[in-house]
Amino acid sequence: MARIQIENLSKQYAGGQMAAVQSLSLDIADNRFVTLLGPSGCGKTTTLRLIAGYLRPDTGTINVDGTLVSSPDGVTPPDRRGMGMVFQNYAVWPHKTVFENVAFGLQIRRLPTAQIRDKVMAMLDLVGLQGFDARLPGQLSGGQQQRVALARSLVVEPGILLLDEPLSNLDAKLRERMRGELKQIQRRTGITFVYVTHDQAEALALSDEIAVMHLGVLQQYGSPRDIYSRPANRVVADFMGQVNFVPARVVDAGKVAIDGGPAISVAVPGSLAAGSAVDLAVRPENIRLAATGANGSAIPGRVAELTFLGNMNEYIVTTARDARLRVQTHPTELLSIGDAVALEFDPRQCSVFARS
Repeated sequence: MARIQIENLSKQYAGGQMAAVQSLSLDIADNRFVTLLGPSGCGKTTTLRLIAGYLRPDTGTINVDGTLVSSPDGVTPPDRRGMGMVFQNYAVWPHKTVFENVAFGLQIRRLPTAQIRDKVMAMLDLVGLQGFDARLPGQLSGGQQQRVALARSLVVEPGILLLDEPLSNLDAKLRERMRGELKQIQRRTGITFVYVTHDQAEALALSDEIAVMHLGVLQQYGSPRDIYSRPANRVVADFMGQVNFVPARVVDAGKVAIDGGPAISVAVPGSLAAGSAVDLAVRPENIRLAATGANGSAIPGRVAELTFLGNMNEYIVTTARDARLRVQTHPTELLSIGDAVALEFDPRQCSVFARS
């Protein structure tokens, strides 16, 4: 179990022409599941490799439980950091049995044979591979191979486990099941997990905290609920699921007026003066469709598109200013294309950002 403290970490490539990570500071507490989240090229995998010790930072430091392990002056080698790593491509040895794959790290440490067997069998039980010890990886499914890789990393009892998009090669249903298993394993072992993904749903489902990155810069670090419901900026709001940006202007510190619509009481950042052009960010599930004229503060619109998604209906509603808003409702709340509607926002679930 371990705490990771990252301070002012930077890494550049191409002779200093490209900044993969810029001035990153992050405090990862002991026994937490933390996800580095962002699109391709945001710096999340570079950060993971810096934590693992595969790269030397250009600036900044990494401390584990108060011990310096990385700085521009030197890096503690990966095999001396007490960390495990699970890769995207499983990286299991095809010529070794499941038992031999998992036992490898313990054999390197020259543990007694009986102790190795006890630890390996207990770990296979933990990851749900009882009875698979004699099989070769070619006799396993993708999800089972990923569990072998996970067991091999966990059996040496690392204080920190680093996971680089380990579920991306699995089909949707198996990925969802493995998400639940990963979280249960983290809770049972108490190991600090640092997980890399570009999948927002995966990050929300797994994490105690999420670090959203963009172009090498940390945008926001917090709980999944805060990241989703209270995005720090437009980049986070746009990346974390679907969102509507509705043009508006600041009336005062507690109100904005929607272009072509009513004024809405909502918290406005102090840096935005009255009259400032802003975008009101509201997620599709936080807009209610009502009959036209049902509420004087509602925005009139008309249903332009309808998509049935099984657990919800998704509508595209156009307004008088030709804005197109995405709205999600319960599947039993059925409207037809061309229906006149009124859009009502929940101001508690809205964010205000300067117009880009």
